[in-house]
Amino acid sequence: MLRTTMLAAARSSAVRRLVEANPLTRTVVDRFVAGSDTSAAIGVTGRLADKGLHVTLDHLGEDTTDARQANETVLAYQGLLSELRRAGLAHRAEVSVKLSAVGQQLAADGEKIALDNARRICESAAEAGTTVTLDMEDHTTTDTTLRTLSDLRVDFPWVGAVLQAYLHRTEQDCRDLANEGSRVRLCKGAYSEPASVAFQDKHEVDRSYVRCLRALMNGQGYPMVATHDPRMVRIASELAGSAGRAKESYEFQMLYGIRPGEQQRMAENGDRLRVYVPYGQEWYGYFMRRLAERPANIGFFLRSLLTR
Repeated sequence: MLRTTMLAAARSSAVRRLVEANPLTRTVVDRFVAGSDTSAAIGVTGRLADKGLHVTLDHLGEDTTDARQANETVLAYQGLLSELRRAGLAHRAEVSVKLSAVGQQLAADGEKIALDNARRICESAAEAGTTVTLDMEDHTTTDTTLRTLSDLRVDFPWVGAVLQAYLHRTEQDCRDLANEGSRVRLCKGAYSEPASVAFQDKHEVDRSYVRCLRALMNGQGYPMVATHDPRMVRIASELAGSAGRAKESYEFQMLYGIRPGEQQRMAENGDRLRVYVPYGQEWYGYFMRRLAERPANIGFFLRSLLTR
């Protein structure tokens, strides 16, 4: 119930105004968001890289319904990729892109516009010497996102995909995408979805995650295991070992600001660990979903407000 409430709040303009107006909110947001501009994102990326960690950067923004704003998002990513190359960080950092931020939700030709804009970002990534991963959003966008992925991979076979284990369809999607050269980030899922398309019980989601992991580890692609759950980390390592995978043939991913000590420990232990680093002014929706994912995050937020 709490998670459902928080996810509903993530789409509420009234709650957004209330949260953004609280002067103490920013100090909490800074735990999960790298900063408001490219310079801040590059700074955080450099510090994480110095610790032996890899990074994927997300310029925050979604549900764009204005073509001008979608183009500005593309320009922001192109500027970010240029700065990564200039700073010598492209070998450590890639970018994650939500298609709704680059035009997917536009009323006229949204899917085509998003494809064209994503292609512009991929071209800049190729010039910088790095890669792009397409973030997945709610289930209504899954098919269009996978179509865009397929189109992009004609010219950029390294474009990564995200699949969400709480969807009933995802185990089959993992099998379909577990081919040579394919990069797939597997997460549990962070949107409020109906029972008709998604598992509702945590244990069912966990079981689905393991089935999906097995399909990816036994495939020919490059699995990206997005989880903070120690049990899932252990299972992923065991499945990788059973599949005869070397540590460089897959990676773990965790969110910026969550379990940073464990991120460091895993990297020092020889695991490839990539940190998902969001930045930008449009932090509200991302922040609320992070709170919804774990009750501990909500407790941290409330304690921070009460103890200032």
